[in-house]
Amino acid sequence: MRRLLWTLLWLCLPAIAPAQEVANLLADRVSIAPGPVLLAEGHVEVFFGDTRLTATAILYDQARDSLQITGPILITAADGAILTADSATLDPQLRNGLLRGARLVLDRQLQLAANRIDRVEGRWTALTGVAATSCHVCAGRPPLWDIRAGQVIHDQQDRQLYFEDATLRVGGVPVFWLPRMRLPDPTLDRATGFLIPGVRTTDQLGPGLRLPYFITLGDSRDLLLTPYISAQTTTLEARYRQAFARGDVTAEGAVTRDDILPGQWRGYLLAEGAFALSHDWRLTFDAEVVSDPGYLLDYGHGDKDRLDSQLAVARVRADSLIVADVTGYTTLREGDTLRSLPPLVASVNGEWRLRPDRLGGMLTVSAGAEAFVRPGAGTAEQTRDVARAGAAADWRRDWVLRGGVLAEARLRLAADLYAVTDDPATGGLLATARPAGLVALRWPLVRRAGNGAVQVLEPVVALVWSDRWGATPPNEDSPLSELDEGGLVDLSYFPGQDGTARGPALVAGATWTRSTAGGRSVALSFGRILRTDPAAHTRASGLDGTTSDWLVAGRLDLGDGLALRARSLLDTETGFGKTEARLDWQGARVDLAAAYLWLPADAGEDRAAPVSEWTVDAAYRIGPAWTVRADGRFDRIERIGQV
Repeated sequence: MRRLLWTLLWLCLPAIAPAQEVANLLADRVSIAPGPVLLAEGHVEVFFGDTRLTATAILYDQARDSLQITGPILITAADGAILTADSATLDPQLRNGLLRGARLVLDRQLQLAANRIDRVEGRWTALTGVAATSCHVCAGRPPLWDIRAGQVIHDQQDRQLYFEDATLRVGGVPVFWLPRMRLPDPTLDRATGFLIPGVRTTDQLGPGLRLPYFITLGDSRDLLLTPYISAQTTTLEARYRQAFARGDVTAEGAVTRDDILPGQWRGYLLAEGAFALSHDWRLTFDAEVVSDPGYLLDYGHGDKDRLDSQLAVARVRADSLIVADVTGYTTLREGDTLRSLPPLVASVNGEWRLRPDRLGGMLTVSAGAEAFVRPGAGTAEQTRDVARAGAAADWRRDWVLRGGVLAEARLRLAADLYAVTDDPATGGLLATARPAGLVALRWPLVRRAGNGAVQVLEPVVALVWSDRWGATPPNEDSPLSELDEGGLVDLSYFPGQDGTARGPALVAGATWTRSTAGGRSVALSFGRILRTDPAAHTRASGLDGTTSDWLVAGRLDLGDGLALRARSLLDTETGFGKTEARLDWQGARVDLAAAYLWLPADAGEDRAAPVSEWTVDAAYRIGPAWTVRADGRFDRIERIGQV
């Protein structure tokens, strides 16, 4: 029977001052011989502070002040380190000694197996004949990677690992040798040194290696330098981060000389920061600069084709939002002009939510102003400057009627004052008002099956009316419209304030969903808009004319990581319009995604030719720290592929 022997401070740890912690021993059998010599056998456990030791037997010799421990031995330290061994000779404080056939596991991430481990002064652990890896080790099969070293010294105080005569092996095959190497142990969050390298291959730059080197600059700052090594490029990437008491700043960039644009310096700079101010205000900024349109995509830093640099201050509360910002735009799109992208835009907007007792529902009051300038010469559309100030009130309320019918009512009134300059056709001050309202009815019908499946059929019908009183301003913020499931029932189908439809419109649609207890679900939606005013929408938007295209959308989730999303605009005369579909599968180690996009030609959207594009993304997780990724894009119209 297992029993608690007694407190062994006076016997086993005579060198420890009385004020220090007590060691406690548990064992099946304990005997004391002259010397004195204490022998504990059978399910032995020793607790010393936050350190726990288990073994088959422990022999303590007071005269020699040593512990002879018979394994299997397991020592769990306060910092999470785990040490196993076949046998050990240690001092009672576990600060000095020798372990044979030992294995050290740091922070449950890095394991080091050694023929021998020496403990020195409670700070250093010297391992001889070492194999180190963070991969799962299976019997009879080498790990994905490991480091074999003649000796490894672990400094517990500085949390560093020093390797001597080290050889990196991949799949059991030696790759390269280093006489000395230093690595931080896994418990150290930030330390100067090399990080995990990245391998990248493209059709323009060929195979390349990114070798990041991390530099700590104190507790609140760090620098990451990453050389990009390839036969077609000479690139140095950098990232700087600094944390302050009320915010943080991050800046990253690169400088490049490559074979894509021979003889030219290329690069980019992205900087962002956020600071908390008093009274719930928050200041944010970001800056984006790039040398040429293709750089970000060539080097895998994103596929943005329009850059925006912004300075903003905002306050967000439960019932209010106030935002003021200044944004500078730079286009990377071929053929993009200042007509569609003013270089400088400033705005201030506020929104407040109220719950009126008599009306019920939610009343949202907003006010704001924005302005932009287009410097330079050209046509009126290329030089026109516009400033707008306005206010709006939006009321919304929902009811549940008999039979489970859901009713929704919305009313909105907005008034704006425009100041237009550098445009002879519409120059001067323009005053306008935009009233709008809608009434919508939804009837969700639910059916439950005996196997736990639930089906919901929800038809919807809505009557929408909108108009514009006064002057008609130039359409600057509403040239591109989209028809999707979320915007099928709405007061306006223009994304901004400048565009408005006139007169009534009828919206009809339905959504069917089916979900099972196992997490599988399928959904289908369709809808259409009929109206008296053929608003000035683009042809490809599906909203032009008095009858919109059919909106058809579907979703399929199989509950095991496989999901399909699709949406299309269908014209009964011309066939499919804008279409997009995406298939995703997420497995234990593999992630796959494939997407297809079809955009018809439309001069109103600056698209002279149609777009038919496939994209594929794949990732394979080799281990906790290693992932292989691949992506490709193919334009069926241009016949241009990129990997």
